[in-house]
Amino acid sequence: GIQKHDLPAKASGVFEHYLVKPQSPLVRGFDDRFYAVHSRNTDVRREDVEAEPQLEVVAVSDEVGLYIVKSTDSRRFFVFGHPEYDTDTLRLEYERDVKRGLNPQVPAHYFPGDDPTAEPRNVWRSQAQLLYTNWLNYYVYQTTPYDLARAGEEVTMRKATVNIYELELLEYDLPRIRIRVRCSKGTYI
Repeated sequence: GIQKHDLPAKASGVFEHYLVKPQSPLVRGFDDRFYAVHSRNTDVRREDVEAEPQLEVVAVSDEVGLYIVKSTDSRRFFVFGHPEYDTDTLRLEYERDVKRGLNPQVPAHYFPGDDPTAEPRNVWRSQAQLLYTNWLNYYVYQTTPYDLARAGEEVTMRKATVNIYELELLEYDLPRIRIRVRCSKGTYI
């Protein structure tokens, strides 16, 4: 696996990100620059991910590094931030750590004017929703390898034996034909 590295200080805040692979269906509809929440004590280095040929970087931040990485076969996804966070989650974490005497840094770019008494604004909700929606629609429920290839994704298919049990020509009216196929499970025609 890829090594995780301890950070000198917790990466906590709302950071600007950009797309490295904007053609990926996973980030379809994302703005060129968007915001995402991070709250973590460790880091995975971009150069370590890029050294793995089966992985690709999708989105990053100049301040906190990786945000989205996926496998080239689009079966594994890695999100290094917290798109699921509500508007007040970082505040609650910060207040918890203050009460514990941990002397935390104020979450970056979260409170207006970096004032922890100010009301934070949620500037990441729309991209977070898109991330989950795109993942479900393009990778979990509806995307075939053909769709991924048409969208520019590199598709690696495992070899499998396909059995065609019956093939019947139902209609022949060029340029259109209609067939009925009875075949093994998991076959796309």
